[in-house]
Amino acid sequence: MLFLDLRNISFLVVDDNTFMRQLLKRMLVAFKVGGIKEACDGADALKLLQTGFSPDIILTDAEMPIMDGLELARMIRKSEDIEDHFTPIILVTAYTDLAHIFAARDAGINEFLAKPVSATELYRRIDSVIEKPRPFVEAGRFFGPDRRRRELRFGGMERRSHEAEEIQSEMSNQR
Repeated sequence: MLFLDLRNISFLVVDDNTFMRQLLKRMLVAFKVGGIKEACDGADALKLLQTGFSPDIILTDAEMPIMDGLELARMIRKSEDIEDHFTPIILVTAYTDLAHIFAARDAGINEFLAKPVSATELYRRIDSVIEKPRPFVEAGRFFGPDRRRRELRFGGMERRSHEAEEIQSEMSNQR
């Protein structure tokens, strides 16, 4: 894996846990990123974004008081008050069951990072949103990154029946 030059990449770290925010910030500093701002919940993050701050990548926790990470993602994707609806969002969470993965995907999350977080896995997610961005789609009430990670190999119901197996396999490979 080639190392990315992250000196011009800015981040917004959103987490209600001060320790987790500090941990993520220290990892980002070690990656030599361009800038880091932080927010203690989705509502504070939304205020920052509405005042014109436009990070290149957002790292957000899933479960937070006032506004959680999924609601923040939905607001970013749909709000007229936010400049960039396409900002990559990496969800950092301890909830790794399929229901949470599907909910994150459906909220417009680009990448999913399971806690406990390692610097290697964080870097891989950052690399993924930069080097392999997924196209955005608008379909019905959904607006966000294409929810399919790879080319369609099957059509209709046959493809859907394999979706859960593929995600479980992918998650076990990431551990």
